[in-house]
Amino acid sequence: MSSPEPHRAIDAIWRIESAKIIAALTRRVRDVGLAEEFAQDALVSALESWPRDGVPDNPGAWLMASARNRAIDYFRHRAMHDEKEGSLTYEIETQLRDAQPDVDAAIDDPVGDDLLRLIFIACHPVLSTEARLALTLRLLGGLTTDEIARAFLASEPTIAQRIVRAKRTLSEANVPFEVPRGMELAVRLASVLEVIYLIFNEGYSATSGDDWMRPSLCDEALRLGRILAQLAPREPEVHGLVALMEIQASRARARVGPKGAAVLLLDQNRALWDQLLIRRGLAALELAEKLGGSHGPYALQGAIAACHARARTAGETDWHRIASLYGTLAGITRSPVVELNRAVAVGMAEGPAHGLALVDALVEGGALEGYHLLHSVRGDLLAKLGRSPEARAEFERSASLTRNAREREVMLARAADTIAQQRT
Repeated sequence: MSSPEPHRAIDAIWRIESAKIIAALTRRVRDVGLAEEFAQDALVSALESWPRDGVPDNPGAWLMASARNRAIDYFRHRAMHDEKEGSLTYEIETQLRDAQPDVDAAIDDPVGDDLLRLIFIACHPVLSTEARLALTLRLLGGLTTDEIARAFLASEPTIAQRIVRAKRTLSEANVPFEVPRGMELAVRLASVLEVIYLIFNEGYSATSGDDWMRPSLCDEALRLGRILAQLAPREPEVHGLVALMEIQASRARARVGPKGAAVLLLDQNRALWDQLLIRRGLAALELAEKLGGSHGPYALQGAIAACHARARTAGETDWHRIASLYGTLAGITRSPVVELNRAVAVGMAEGPAHGLALVDALVEGGALEGYHLLHSVRGDLLAKLGRSPEARAEFERSASLTRNAREREVMLARAADTIAQQRT
C-alpha cells in the first residue's frame, strides 16, 4: 500500500497552483469549463506518476505542461471530426505550444492578470449567488465538490450540478476572459467582494449545522481576499474587506468553547485574540482609508471591527463611535440588518431603551420577519430593562428560527437565565 505522504503533497500543491493553471489555460482555450477539465486531467496524471517518480522540482510548471498537452490533444482530436474547426484548432495549438516560457513565468509568479480575470469570471453576476460561491471555491480555492458540499451542508450531486450549470451559463453567455473597465468594473468588483465575504461569513457564523464556525471557509476567504488585494492594489474596498476579515478572524479561538460551544463577543477571552491578524487588519484598514475608501461599506465594517480590536476589555469598547459608524453604513446600504446592528450599538452607548425603540421600529416595518437575530437582540434589550417574561419569549423565538445547533443552545440558555433572574 502506497504512503499517503505523496498524495498530501500533491493536494497541497494543487491548492496553490490550480487557480493559476486554470486561469492561464482559460485565456488560451477561451472556455473555463474546458480549462478546468484539462487541469483536472493534469492532476490525475500527477496522482499516477508522482508517488512513483517523486514530486518534480517545479511542480507548477509540470502540471501546466501536462494540462497544456491535454488541451493540444483535445483540439487535435476535435479537428479530425470537424474540418471547419481546423483554423481555430491550429491557432490554439500554436498559442499553447509557443507560450511555454510565459506560462512558466506565470506559474512561478503568485499573482497575475490571468488570475484576476478568473476571479471576475467565477464571480460574474450572470450566475446565481449559490453558483458563484460554488464555482469560486472550486476554481480559486481548489476544493473538491465533496469539500464544498460538506462546507455548505449540501449534497455532493447538488453542488456538482450547480458547478456544471455555472460553467455552461458562462459559456452560453460568452463571458469574455477579461478584467472589466469603467462602470462595469465597479459592478463586477462588488460581486467579487460579495462572494468572498459570503464565503467568510458562512465560515465565521455557520447558518446551519452543528458547528458554530467552519474555519476552513474563513481561511479560503482570507486567502482569496489577500490575493485580490495584490491583484487590485488601488481598490480601497478590497483592502476594506481584507481588514474586516483579518480582524474578525482574529477572534476565532475565543469564539468557541472547549466543547464547541459558542462564545459571544462580550464574553470572549481577549487574550486569545490573534494579535498578528489584528495588526494585519488595521494595516489594511489604514491603506483603504489612504486610498479614499473610508466610507465604503467594507471599510466601514472594518472600522467597526477595529473598535472592538482596540478595546482591551469589553468595557472599554467605544460604542458611541460604533453606533456612528453603523449610522453611516445604514445610510449607504439601506439594510435592515445594519439597522439592527446599529440598534445594538445604540443600546450599549445610550441605554437599552433607546436600542429597543429602534428594534421595535424594525419589527413594525416587517423587513426582518423570521430573522432569528432580530428576536435575540430584542430579547437582550428586554432583559436589560428587567422585562424578563418578554425577554424569555424572544430568546425562545430566536432559538426556534435558527438552523445552527450551537446558536440554538445559546438562545435557550439565555431564555433559562431570564427565568432564573426573574426568580431571584
